[in-house]
Amino acid sequence: MKKIDREITPSFIEGALIVIMMISIMSVSMIGFGSVPHIPIMISILLLIIYGLIKRASFKKLQDGMVTGAASGMPAIFIFLFIGVLISAFMLSGTIPTLMYYGLYLTDFPFFFTAVFAITAIIGISIGSSLTTVATVGVVFISIAGSLDLSLAVTAGAIVSGAFFGDKMSPLSDTTNLASSVVGVDLFTHIRHMSWTTIPAFILTALFFMLFSSGQEGNAGLSQLREQLMNTGLIHIYSLLPILLLFIFAAKKIPALLTLISAIVFSIMISYIHSTVPVSELFQVLFSGYSASSESEQITALLNRGGVESMMFTIALVFLALGLGGLLFSTGVIPVLFDKMNDAKHSLVKAAGTAVGTNVLIGEQYLSILLTGETFSEQVDKEKLERKNLSRVLEDAGTVINPLIPWGVCGVFITNVLGVEVIDYLPYAFFCLISPLLTLTYIFTGWTITKSE
Repeated sequence: MKKIDREITPSFIEGALIVIMMISIMSVSMIGFGSVPHIPIMISILLLIIYGLIKRASFKKLQDGMVTGAASGMPAIFIFLFIGVLISAFMLSGTIPTLMYYGLYLTDFPFFFTAVFAITAIIGISIGSSLTTVATVGVVFISIAGSLDLSLAVTAGAIVSGAFFGDKMSPLSDTTNLASSVVGVDLFTHIRHMSWTTIPAFILTALFFMLFSSGQEGNAGLSQLREQLMNTGLIHIYSLLPILLLFIFAAKKIPALLTLISAIVFSIMISYIHSTVPVSELFQVLFSGYSASSESEQITALLNRGGVESMMFTIALVFLALGLGGLLFSTGVIPVLFDKMNDAKHSLVKAAGTAVGTNVLIGEQYLSILLTGETFSEQVDKEKLERKNLSRVLEDAGTVINPLIPWGVCGVFITNVLGVEVIDYLPYAFFCLISPLLTLTYIFTGWTITKSE
């Protein structure tokens, strides 16, 4: 975020009371009344403006702070828009369905829970959405586990672990793009640096799930799903070429936006090999998302996604949350709170604690990433640390924590979809538990913590 001058210098007690009030408003609204986060954020913005005016701050200065905060999210906004289009293009080309189809063959692996984790991880990366992965393939695995009389809690833990690994490492993920853009780090630089903690967490998680071997193969219930995917006419080996293009561009450090645009164009060209989509229909799909024509509800739920429209919820939230962040700076609330935290040697530790705390208190992962990133970016610069260290912390202690919070947005959603309480699957969501521990270990040891020149 561009530096925002404080118009007010509240006392520490005032700043703390304002934060408690905001947390209470958002917690009661989202947890008590089931509201989306947009409305309580707007209420908080209104109350902050009123507070600023009472303190005789200029309304124009308050508005400028809010606009400056929101403007800092523009790089992320463009990324989100093109990701929506890319997902639609990947559906048209068959890239995502093909990844799903071949990923489902991993159920031949003798360790059912490890296979569940690996498959949901692959599909999570291909989709870029943890909740969509949970609501589609996750439901399939829970049904299989129930029919095989296997532990639903362990199965749910494997599903959540894999889905959030995919969400964390996918270039299509909104949280991954948000974490990188909010601190001004290139998307693929962020993903590469994050792999230092994420890959060990993946390996450890897979090993832990091997301890829960079912002694059975869990692929009986998935053969029909594979057949239904094949019947869509979208499964082709050449459909994986756009993924190869993404990897090549990432290796060559091509800017994320150019990579996304190239992949979109390439995917649309490939789609005409196996289907002829009229231009008018193509434009509609790219804007509104892909619409699958299948008798299977599971296939429809898996494939009906993407488009510019699908990103509007996230885009609106980004604008509001960053606008709120700008107001928090211009009213002096954040500066006065962090003036008390003058031990600059541990800013990454404080960032991890803030990301976890925001999830616990508010139950919203986007705000966890946004507010933590905005708050600690300058402190990281002062310590002469590269910002990619901070973006990694935002995901290791922000993105993966939300499904572990019973009143969190992801936790509530997962419980409703899988029928397993958060408190039951929490001990088995190994990836989500290991990630913050690893990132703290790296911070304290200095391992892979890169310095800026």
